[in-house]
Amino acid sequence: MTPTSMTFAPRHWFYALVATTLAFKLWLSAVFPITGDEAYFIYWGAAPALGYYDHPPMVGWLLALLLRISDAPWLLRLPITVLPAAMALVLHAVLRHRGDAGADAQGEDRAALAAIGLLLVPVQVWNVFITTDTPLVFWSFLAGLAFWRAHSERVGERGGAIGDASGDNRNGGERTAWFIAAGVFLGLAFLSKYFAALLGMAFLGVVLASPRGQCHWRGFLITCAAALPFVAVNLYWNFENCWANLMFNLYNRHDDAGWSWRTPALYVATVLYTLSPVALVALVMQARERGWRSWLGRIRGDASLRVLAILGGLPFLLFALLSSFKQIGLHWVLSFVPFFFAACALLLSRRALKASAIFLGVFSAVHVAGILASAGLPLERWQGLRIYDGVVFHFRIHDVLKELKPYEGEFELAADGYSAAVTASYYRGRYVFVFGEASSHARHDDIATDFRQFAGRNIAVLRKSPPRDEDYRPYFDSVEYRQFDIAGAAFHVVLGRGFKYPVYRDQVLAKVRQRYYAMPRYLPQGHCDFCERYFDGASCPVR
Repeated sequence: MTPTSMTFAPRHWFYALVATTLAFKLWLSAVFPITGDEAYFIYWGAAPALGYYDHPPMVGWLLALLLRISDAPWLLRLPITVLPAAMALVLHAVLRHRGDAGADAQGEDRAALAAIGLLLVPVQVWNVFITTDTPLVFWSFLAGLAFWRAHSERVGERGGAIGDASGDNRNGGERTAWFIAAGVFLGLAFLSKYFAALLGMAFLGVVLASPRGQCHWRGFLITCAAALPFVAVNLYWNFENCWANLMFNLYNRHDDAGWSWRTPALYVATVLYTLSPVALVALVMQARERGWRSWLGRIRGDASLRVLAILGGLPFLLFALLSSFKQIGLHWVLSFVPFFFAACALLLSRRALKASAIFLGVFSAVHVAGILASAGLPLERWQGLRIYDGVVFHFRIHDVLKELKPYEGEFELAADGYSAAVTASYYRGRYVFVFGEASSHARHDDIATDFRQFAGRNIAVLRKSPPRDEDYRPYFDSVEYRQFDIAGAAFHVVLGRGFKYPVYRDQVLAKVRQRYYAMPRYLPQGHCDFCERYFDGASCPVR
């Protein structure tokens, strides 16, 4: 899958690797079962809306389009399958046609090697899971390229000599169009995930770091104005839906936040894994050889390089600060990885980029070999893993549903957490709701499920861990516990007959209301279906 030496032009390796990685990812996307997160977002696509509980709606809209064709896993995963290759192809084409990297054979090779580096980052090779990050990375990439183009455009290019009024006007109009495009793409990224705000901060950083006379404040404001309508759509939905996105991203998901030495260490590992240790070392060595002040001065003085360096560097610095008290997810940084490799194409030598590409190729080949080897092992081989029950649940989900089939006529089917519920929903073809308080994540079931309709009815709750009697006995006239095994993993079913909705509302839903729907005082109280549905039209509590 990967070269050990560049015996012919890097661009030939690049095109061969695009084809090879795509073939591998298409296979993996077809054989790997749908994960809980993916099933959750697929449910969004089955019910398109202006918003959903924990994130803005873009991935739901994307999946809604794909579901019109088929619900086959490989098709629903097609956007993330082709995204790294598409970004690498675009990056290669853009770098080739810019004077910074593509003016000669060396520049052509550097463009290809940087694109190979982006393509062969391990997470780009094995990641076939469609999530909110898929459209976020796509729109962020386009927004960053448009902002880069707006700053890199020089007066006199594409007609009109420097100083010629007609050329200057044409150039100014084209620059404005690129700033508008950057804002539109940024707005679409914001409708994918709130991490798009970090890209907006990077845009501001570009302006602040620019030398006097090159600070495009007008362009930055144009970009912000173009993004505002998309932000307004999200604010409107939040006002009408308990401020769910803001509550989740600013308050409810941070129970684990707190200073720790482990989270910065994990973040360093994340950076090394998602970028290239070889390229990072080469950049540090280059800066030391030339002197940090001189090296930074070169970046600041080159508009094209300055934009890419800030887009590919500032968000990682902001994440580093955040990592002192919050664990940074591997997927959080993916939107900014392409700009790092683009900056490397302009900063590093052909030799350094080649070494980086070879390292990433070998590293990714190890991942691919491990995946292929694992695919041939029996499921029981993983029985010693702590998450073995989850592995069995996803890989043998049809067997799990077969065990639940006898209860379908008499019982409404639920699960004790969103992952099991939505995964079963996807494979069952009928919605499985969440019973109990559950966690702060993926609480869109609060919007989708009305527990009033289950009053007096029977409910079967699927669990991967043994149930506690006190979590079920108070809410039913009678409770029965059953268990079944699949491939050595135990699963549990709680059979509750005669659901006591008033007791459940007062003891479970009231806790959920206080825990997840207590609004900060600075937010105006809009519509909140959860609070109004269960508590006689009462507004949500205030923090």
